[in-house]
This record gives sequence, C-alpha cells and structure tokens, in this order.
Amino acid sequence: MRARGLCRPVPGGPRPDFAIYLLGRARRRFSGMHGGSCGRTFGHPRTSVTRRMRSGRPGTEPEAERVEIACEGGRGRTGTALACIAALDGVPSVDAVTFVRRHYDQRAVETLWQRRYVRHYVWA
Repeated sequence: MRARGLCRPVPGGPRPDFAIYLLGRARRRFSGMHGGSCGRTFGHPRTSVTRRMRSGRPGTEPEAERVEIACEGGRGRTGTALACIAALDGVPSVDAVTFVRRHYDQRAVETLWQRRYVRHYVWA
C-alpha cells in the first residue's frame, strides 16, 4: 500500500493495481484506477468509500494487490483513510491518528472532524 498527494510527483516503483482517490472536486480520469469522493477539502472520506476500504475488491485477496490511496495534498483525507485502515488492522481507533502521524506524515489527519471520524470509524 502506498499513500500520496496527487499534487506531488508520482513515486517510483510498481504501479498500483487498485487506487482510491479521495477528491474534493469532480472525479478525474485515471486509466485502470478507481476514484472516490469525500465531498470537500479538509473533509473525511464518505461512508461509501470507507465501506469499500473495508471490503476491498470482490474476488481478490487484499494482500495480493498493490493499493494506492491519495487526495490532492496527501495529508488530510489520505491520512484519515490510513488511520481508518490502521484501526481495521488492530490499532485502537483512539491511537490510529498518532500511528499514522508517526509512520506516514506528522501532519496527517488535519482537522478535528477528521480525528473524530477516525475515532468512531470502527463502529460506522
């Protein structure tokens, strides 16, 4: 799994098999990729997107896919999605933001609303 900001250069390495782009404006077209929407900048992923993160793609093993999660800047919405994934993977939801800030970006999960979303995500 990799996370990034779409405003930054594409990192090296293999191309992802699947991607969730958390965009605040109309969806962009990405060949072979999937997009999502979160409403607005500094928002959090919509419930439909986070459900998709829980279930993955039908008929695939999550460990077998290279996945990319990104938003415009790569911090707020992307950090929120990463914290939700960390909570699903066993990190207590109250510690998930700290975990993502330590291992991804110290400024990830930018707003109070995003932190609250993560804290309550596992029950959504």
